[in-house]
Amino acid sequence: MTRYVALLRGVNVGTTRLAMADLRRIVTDLGHEDVKTYLQSGNVAFGSTVRDAEKLAAGIERALTDELALTVPVLVRSGRELAAIAGGNPYADREDDPTRLLVAFLATAPRKSTVDALTVPGGENVSFTVTGREVFLHYVDGGYGRSKFTNAYLEKKLGVVATSRNWKSVRALAELTAS
Repeated sequence: MTRYVALLRGVNVGTTRLAMADLRRIVTDLGHEDVKTYLQSGNVAFGSTVRDAEKLAAGIERALTDELALTVPVLVRSGRELAAIAGGNPYADREDDPTRLLVAFLATAPRKSTVDALTVPGGENVSFTVTGREVFLHYVDGGYGRSKFTNAYLEKKLGVVATSRNWKSVRALAELTAS
């Protein structure tokens, strides 16, 4: 049994509403075990014998559509991947405020040319590091809420689906998926 987390994009932050009890039920009904949600923003940890993260994501997406008529991108990471992410943030030793550190989880690794072309909007003090399917973000002078360097900006510039979580959430999800 492998521990995973499914990260749903755009849940309970705009018009897409999803009760975490419904999310837990759907993931449990798919045959996964020890299902736990974290916060109200579409984070669900679970155990599964399925070893294919893309298959897991597609199954959750399909069930959300079939049962609740929601079209929501789902990204899945294993507990091992989350542990590496939580232990590999290049900015963690520079910042005490976890709201200024975020990770953007990407559906796929972006093309090198789009990564090379990625820049911070003018006048903003944001550091970023793209590593595989993650973008580590450090909002030096303020929080994510005041920045133009957002999840939507990353999706547009990198050409891949993304969903972002603050550092406190990343660490909590890593703990939920620790074996």
